[in-house]
Amino acid sequence: RDLLLFWSAKEQKMVTLQEYVDKMPAEQKYIYFAAGDSSDRLAKLPSTELVLGKGYDVLLLTEDVDEFCLQILRTYPRKDAEGKDGTVEFKNVNSGDWALDREEKKAAEDATAENKDLFDAMKTALDGKVKEVKVSTRLKDHPVCLSADGPLSIEMEKVLSKQPGSEGVKSDKVLELNANHPVFAVLKAAQEAVTDKINKYSALLYAQAQLIEGLPVDDPTAYAEAVCSLMK
Repeated sequence: RDLLLFWSAKEQKMVTLQEYVDKMPAEQKYIYFAAGDSSDRLAKLPSTELVLGKGYDVLLLTEDVDEFCLQILRTYPRKDAEGKDGTVEFKNVNSGDWALDREEKKAAEDATAENKDLFDAMKTALDGKVKEVKVSTRLKDHPVCLSADGPLSIEMEKVLSKQPGSEGVKSDKVLELNANHPVFAVLKAAQEAVTDKINKYSALLYAQAQLIEGLPVDDPTAYAEAVCSLMK
């Protein structure tokens, strides 16, 4: 593990895991990473930008084996504030239910509960494409993103789907929304007006989230038509 090198979004160079840990702020709880096919794209992910904005580094993994490697390692040695031996876990910025701030997590959970009818309508409109729709803790300026719930990440799904016999492997996707973005107010208004716009908006936001994650849009023609209809 001490021979492994990964691209540091903060340092803009290859670093070892020990170099990453040595520069972690005392309050940082995880070794954050993002996995994908391009370090440039990964650096622009909403969740990556959020973590970097907190002053924490993110390792950008661009080789198919990288994420599997960290999943096997699970933790890395780190001394605590008192100098005692301990470990720190690896955390995929686009997987799992995590938050940089406990209060932000509680606020997101409350907002999700308050907008249950809206999210249920969006989930129904997406017809099985997502396991859940909820308010996000990993969005600052962006309106939407996709995350994975469970051990299989979106990037792992991409890698495994290329293997023979694994075509049906799918991650459990969650559509996350920024409750502070103007788009969220538009969604709430559409749902309250009881129109079919909520179906169109849900599909549009899901397609945008797919593009951000480097996933192919399910129906490019329908997506293009939806964008054009909003421009009229």
